[in-house]
Amino acid sequence: MISNHTIEEIKNRMDIYEVISEFVDLKKSGSSFKALSPFTDEKTPSFMVSPAKNIFKCFSTGKGGDAITFLMELDGLSYMEALRFLAKKYGIELEEEEQTEEQVNAQNERESLFIALNFAKDHFVKNLWDTEEGKNIGLSYFKERDFTDETIKTFELGYALDQWQGLMDAAAQKGYNESYLERAGLKIVKEDKAYDRFRGRVTFPIHNVSGKVIAFGARTLKSNEKGPKYLNSPETELYTKSKILYGIFQAKNEIRNQANCYLVEGYTDVTSLYQGGIKNVVASSGTSLTEDQIKLIKRYSENVTVLFDGDKAGIKASMRGIDMMLSGGLNVKAVRFPEGEDPDSYCKQLGGTAFKTYLEENSLDFISFKTELYISGTDDPIKRAEAIREIVHSISLIPDPIKRTVYTQQCSNKLGIDEGTLVTELNKLLLKESNKPRTNYTSGSPSNPSPSMGNFPPDMSPFGIPMEPPPDLFADPTDLEEKATPSDIIQQQERESIRMLINYGEELVEGFEGEETQLAQYILTECEDIEFTTPIYIEMMDMFKSSLAAGKVTNLHDLMGGSEEIKKVAVDLSTDRYELSPNWSDKFQISVAHERDALKKSAFGNILRLKFRIIRKMIAENIENIKNSTDEAEIDELLSMQTGLKQMEMAIAKELGNVTVR
Repeated sequence: MISNHTIEEIKNRMDIYEVISEFVDLKKSGSSFKALSPFTDEKTPSFMVSPAKNIFKCFSTGKGGDAITFLMELDGLSYMEALRFLAKKYGIELEEEEQTEEQVNAQNERESLFIALNFAKDHFVKNLWDTEEGKNIGLSYFKERDFTDETIKTFELGYALDQWQGLMDAAAQKGYNESYLERAGLKIVKEDKAYDRFRGRVTFPIHNVSGKVIAFGARTLKSNEKGPKYLNSPETELYTKSKILYGIFQAKNEIRNQANCYLVEGYTDVTSLYQGGIKNVVASSGTSLTEDQIKLIKRYSENVTVLFDGDKAGIKASMRGIDMMLSGGLNVKAVRFPEGEDPDSYCKQLGGTAFKTYLEENSLDFISFKTELYISGTDDPIKRAEAIREIVHSISLIPDPIKRTVYTQQCSNKLGIDEGTLVTELNKLLLKESNKPRTNYTSGSPSNPSPSMGNFPPDMSPFGIPMEPPPDLFADPTDLEEKATPSDIIQQQERESIRMLINYGEELVEGFEGEETQLAQYILTECEDIEFTTPIYIEMMDMFKSSLAAGKVTNLHDLMGGSEEIKKVAVDLSTDRYELSPNWSDKFQISVAHERDALKKSAFGNILRLKFRIIRKMIAENIENIKNSTDEAEIDELLSMQTGLKQMEMAIAKELGNVTVR
């Protein structure tokens, strides 16, 4: 049996597009991909892959799920066989021995560490917004750097109070085991003393690709601090610095959408650029770039643009990172800023729009960048020759022979060097390198083709299907189902509630007292007096209630770890068959309203319809009870109940405005 730890690693590494594109010819369609179903013979594409959600859905057969489910459905593999296939693809060593009690406990230990880190993150966030010290020092610092509230909340920035045991005391009050604080790198124990690692510092949570907090970076705000300006979590069971990039969770979808990743050095570089509208940005957090970080970038894009500070000496010291990325199969560009500027400062100086323009106009391929860095301004033939050798060395690291040839030609034209001479030098390097064991930086899968964007007529969907007018988002979907039973209609409304929780649960809406609240909290509060009747929706609603009680909103990723029935419902409710082609918006100036634009109204309307259907069912059942009763006192009680139910029905119908009460 494969251990839970290995399964978790496989799920974190697997890429739905990367896996399915090996078997199906996927074409870009909006933010998703489409294809003819591999499960049935069809002429119109109904098979959709959503990289953002990491799921697929086949509308012809109803099949859907993650990459594991796809392999099971396509080749009839068992769950374990599909895991072994993915483990081999991503070079993950399998732990197949039967899990012992200790291994089960170890998995529970990992979950406990995640919980401790999430508690610390929430504690630091609360300090920032709710304590005088946090607001006066931490929040003031972020505001001085022009960070908006939205940016601060997006990256869950916080503040560690200047207390020796502030976090430890808060954890003890909540009943947390202090040993997990130590193992998570939050607590330091020396001899007979124990104290918080982070004190009097603003905190930057480091998330893994699935959004869980695994570590922290923290900056001191004291000018006389003896320790380092930045203090990072030590490596733990959950956190290996060389395998993560700061901001990858927030940036991964935009990196894929933009087909490019901007690479910077520090936390504030990421947050400033993100706030400036450049959301496909990550940081190496001040460390030298590693092979694992390169693999992580390549999961989302083969294109990377490195943003360097203006310091020329510092840039030359970072050249090894460019060579590593070339060797890892990435297409590398670079941007250099004026002397004394860095991405953070220059983005603030220019503003988001002008900064984007600067990046576009000053982005150079690695040959042009190295030429400008090493040769510009010098007539020394020795230095020129050394620079050319340096550039040829970089070309030799590129694994794709066609790309090597193209870059060799470019180098020849740009530097005025005979191409044959460059090829000879290149072959020497390749021959020398072939005699060494070479590290493979690739993921082990064929490089992904660049999908072409489909063009569709103005009256056709991205699938070539005639488009129907957009539905009324607040119309009663069950009014069209004249033959449906009351139970069927209630089940449909329950389904709609779960759909909104899955797709928009974390979105903010105006709450009950004018304050912003997450839609999940709003829906669950409104549904407190409603008892769901469909078993699977009851189970899913309970998952949302439990997670919300723990301060988290259940998301699609959480549901994909549930039972097969939950996974199937989650995929069905999170996938739209039709998506307006981006070409429409540009070419035909079509603007279609989305329910996200009016979430509270949509959710409230659905809850009212659900209550309306429940009351109508109760009225029908009450009428039958009146007909069947022979007890005069009971009949009087039932008639009184009927009056109350009809009044409730009329009130809700009036609120809905589009329901006729008969």
